[in-house]
Amino acid sequence: MSESVLVSTLRRVGVITLNRPERLNAWTTPMRERIIEALERFDADRDLGAIVMTGAGERAFSAGQDLSEAHDFDGERAVRWVREWERYYATLRGLSKPLVIALNGTAAGSAFQVALLGDVRVGHPGVRMGQPEINSGIPSTTGPWIMNAMLGMSRTIELTLTGRLMDAAECERIGLLHHVVAQDQVFARSIEIAEELAAKPPVAMRLDKQRFREMTESGFRDCIEAGMRIQREAYDSGEPARMMEEFFRRRAK
Repeated sequence: MSESVLVSTLRRVGVITLNRPERLNAWTTPMRERIIEALERFDADRDLGAIVMTGAGERAFSAGQDLSEAHDFDGERAVRWVREWERYYATLRGLSKPLVIALNGTAAGSAFQVALLGDVRVGHPGVRMGQPEINSGIPSTTGPWIMNAMLGMSRTIELTLTGRLMDAAECERIGLLHHVVAQDQVFARSIEIAEELAAKPPVAMRLDKQRFREMTESGFRDCIEAGMRIQREAYDSGEPARMMEEFFRRRAK
């Protein structure tokens, strides 16, 4: 079986590729651990100046959480799960080097959130992005925190409650996609942007990113605390498991 996360370097850029295209690059706990390890290593490497994260295949950057892993959670396990996500998001937020997200396809749920935690996003006209957790019976906490900071409360409420995915044109119009290029140019353009960022003065880059983190830290801490409380209640209710079972039945048809 091939590795689910591929790690490489290209000149001064570290590259992380989610490599489960047959599952739309949906991530599991071991995948997230591997990504965190790669992010920390790249951030500490003085020969690198930027990082690119992308997905394998043409359909998805990532569908987000692999639901088969979360199906049997109870409330207590859901609390530990939120703590695992806290570590992943804190690692992304703590990078001293710029992170470019090369969106080769859909970014949904937690993958949408991770994409928004990147610094620059590059996509193509077929990209879709959004927060569909409600359709799986999973309430959203980190997603609304990130969206509210970027988009405001009105659109955050609409996207969270409908669970719809936005197309690339809408994402570009509201500022979530910074560059829209042909599908076969997404990775090359992302590397080009990453190399431009890698050439910037490193101390100023580190301090700018530090300041962005400081500006949003209280909201991040609040959403993690809320996430533990809310996910415990949701999973103890049994609703996520029921909705996931329905999803699996539809997919099997």
